[in-house]
Amino acid sequence: MDPIIIIGKIQKRLKQDLELISASMLEGVDNYDNYKYLVGQARAYSTILQEISNLLNEKEQKDEKGTVIKLDTKG
Repeated sequence: MDPIIIIGKIQKRLKQDLELISASMLEGVDNYDNYKYLVGQARAYSTILQEISNLLNEKEQKDEKGTVIKLDTKG
């Protein structure tokens, strides 16, 4: 299986889980410890999603076949 497909599936699952956490928090939390736990999970999922996005963007930027135009006119 293509690694990009696997990464896409992981991202989709993390986004779904993050939405469930958000919905749970909006419905109300019964105690402060549960609230802290949900916030921690949400931060972790958000961080992981951002890191995956950063890694994918680096790969795209290193692609020599891209259409990046250099705007530096000095030199």
